[in-house]
Amino acid sequence: MHQFTIAEIIRGLKNKQFSSMEITRHLLTRITQLDSHYNSFITVTAEQALAEAASADKRLAEGGAPSMCGVPIAHKDIFCTTAVRTSCGSKMLDNFVPPYDASVVASFKHCGSISLGKTNMDEFAMGSSNENSHYGATINPWGNNRVPGGSSGGSAAAVAARLLPGATASDTGGSIRQPAALTNTTGLKPTYGRISRWGMVAFASSLDQAGPLARNAEDVAHMLSVMAGADVRDSTCLNRPSQDYTLGLNKSVNGLKIGVPKEYFSAGLHPEIAVRIEAALKEYVKLGAELIEISLPHTAMAVPTYYVIASAEASTNLSRFDGVRYGYRCNNPTNLRDLYKRSRGEAFGEEVKRRILIGSYVLSAGYYDAYYKKAQQVRRLIKQDFVDAFKRVDVIMGPTTPTPAFALGEKNADPIAMYLQDIYTIAASLSGLPGMSVPCGLVNGLPVGLQIIGNYLDEARMLNLAHQYQQVTDWHQAEAATPAPAA
Repeated sequence: MHQFTIAEIIRGLKNKQFSSMEITRHLLTRITQLDSHYNSFITVTAEQALAEAASADKRLAEGGAPSMCGVPIAHKDIFCTTAVRTSCGSKMLDNFVPPYDASVVASFKHCGSISLGKTNMDEFAMGSSNENSHYGATINPWGNNRVPGGSSGGSAAAVAARLLPGATASDTGGSIRQPAALTNTTGLKPTYGRISRWGMVAFASSLDQAGPLARNAEDVAHMLSVMAGADVRDSTCLNRPSQDYTLGLNKSVNGLKIGVPKEYFSAGLHPEIAVRIEAALKEYVKLGAELIEISLPHTAMAVPTYYVIASAEASTNLSRFDGVRYGYRCNNPTNLRDLYKRSRGEAFGEEVKRRILIGSYVLSAGYYDAYYKKAQQVRRLIKQDFVDAFKRVDVIMGPTTPTPAFALGEKNADPIAMYLQDIYTIAASLSGLPGMSVPCGLVNGLPVGLQIIGNYLDEARMLNLAHQYQQVTDWHQAEAATPAPAA
C-alpha cells in the first residue's frame, strides 16, 4: 500500500478496494519501522490519524465525499495544528501547542484527509539541507550520508521513502523545489498569495509560500486543489477561488514556447546535471514544444538580494519570540533584559541567530539605504527580467539545483556555499512567480530535478507540462533503497 500514489489511493477508496483505516494503519506501521533511520517526522499523530480515518471511511460510505477524503498526508511543522505541537524545528517552540489550525491544515481537514503528523524542517525554515533542526538532521533516502535539502526536507524525505504519498511544505527561496530535486519527488511553489499563509509561522513574509510535495504532478495537482483559494484572514492571499487542477493535465503541449535561460548553465552547474536537463528539454521538443534561449541578466544578484531581504524580514518576524508570551523561557532570569537575552540566546540555533543579526544590521539607521533599500531595488530588476522573458515565452525551464544531494556536514562551515544551493530557485521567489521541480534523471545514483517556472497564476499550465513529461519518462518512479526495519 505504501507504493500507492495519491491518485491511486483516491481511486482505490472510491472503488472500495481498501479502506482509509487500512492504508492509514499500514503507513503508521511503516513510519514506526523506518523513520528512526530517516528522522523525517518530529511528531507522529497515530491516535488522531486513526480517528480521522474512521471518520473518513464513514463519510466515504455515505457518498459525495471530496476526492482527497481518506488520503493520508503529513504537514510540515511550520503549520499550526490544533492540540498538536508546532515546533517549527526550533527549541524556541518545542512546547508550543496551538489552539487553532492553519488555513492549509483546515482545508485538508475539511475535505477529510488524514494527518499522520508533523514533518522535520530547518529551524524556522532557514536552511538548504535540513541540518538546522533542533530535532536533528533528516537523512535523504537516496544516500545514508546525504542531505534531503531544506527547509522542507522532512516532507520530501517522507514522500521519497514511501512513508506517505504527499505532504505539505513551504518555500521561501526554494525550500519546496530544492528538496524535491534532491529526493526525486515533485514539488510546487505556487504564485505568491495563491495559498493562504494564515497559521503558517512566518520567516520572510513577502516570500513565504505554502505548497505541496508528492510523487508526481497528478498528485501535486490533487493537493493544490485543496490548498489553494481565497482567505479573508490573510491580507496577502489572492482573491481567487479554488479550482480542480487535475482537469488540464492531459492537454497537448504542442506549440508551447519554452525559455531556457543561458545564465542557468554557467560554470557553477554540475556538468552531468546539465546533460540531464538538456535531455529533458529534448523530450518537450518531441512533444511539440519550441525551445528559445533567453537571458535573465540579474540572476547573479538574486542570492545576495534574497539574503538581505529575507534576513531583514526574519529579524522582524522573530522579534516576537522573547520568552514572555509563549515558547521557550530561560530559567531564573534576573531582569527583563536577562530574560530576553538568555531566552533567545538559548533557544535559537546558529543559522537563525546569523540571519537575525544580518537582518538587524541591514535595517539599522546607518545601513538601511545602502543594503535593504538597494536590495528592494534590485528585486524589482530581477522581477523585470521575468516580465520581459514572458513576453517571448510561455514557461521557463532549467536546473533546480547546481549539484546533486551533498554530504551531511559538507557545507556547514561555509554558509555562502550553502546559500548558493538555491541560486536557481531564489529569483522566482523574489518575483512571486510559481515554480516547480520535476524528477528528470540520476547523477552518480542521486536524483536531479528539472525546474519549471511559470508566469503569474499559471500553475495549471505548469502541472500540465510536468504531467506530460511524466507520461513519456519514468524518472519520477525511481525509488531509493529501503533500509532494514527497526527492531
